[in-house]
Amino acid sequence: MAIDTDTGQPPAEPPRRALKRREREILDTAAEIFHRKGYADTSVQDVADAVGILKGSLYYYIESKEDLLFRVLLEVHEDARSLVDEVKAMDAPPLERLRAYIRGHIEYDARNLAKIAVYYHDYDRLSPERRKVIRRQRALYEDLVISLITEAQERGEVDPDLDARLVSNAVFGVANWIYTWFRPDGAVDPEH
Repeated sequence: MAIDTDTGQPPAEPPRRALKRREREILDTAAEIFHRKGYADTSVQDVADAVGILKGSLYYYIESKEDLLFRVLLEVHEDARSLVDEVKAMDAPPLERLRAYIRGHIEYDARNLAKIAVYYHDYDRLSPERRKVIRRQRALYEDLVISLITEAQERGEVDPDLDARLVSNAVFGVANWIYTWFRPDGAVDPEH
């Protein structure tokens, strides 16, 4: 570790990196509090107190409590987008790519239980414009799963009479619901 010869301390973190780190802390803290108390019962003051800053200072990073919620939900999609890219880039049959997507999706959900719970419990608290943005993001994942099922149908690997959208809804219903019962310290791991 480098030491500043004038102060005898490690060099200061670059301002941009420090801002990003604080922003990360705020979003993670907000997600945890929304999960524990519920979005409706959480105040901006609760988040500020938990992060250790003044409420007014929190507004440097956010516009409103709804902005916090929106950013937490957007982050779920941003984090998972790389999984979609990985699956699309795989040189494998469609059912193998579907398995890889489902495995990655479940592993992400299991590592981010608070964010996922907030996503499904509080999505409807967003303004109509922001819900529309989230729905567009969600369509990326739904379209991938539908296309993989359709491709498997075309290859004769899945019953062609099945409704690919309905099967996709079932896949997401099963994969997304783990946030209600999975416990990181429980007997079942995400791989299982």
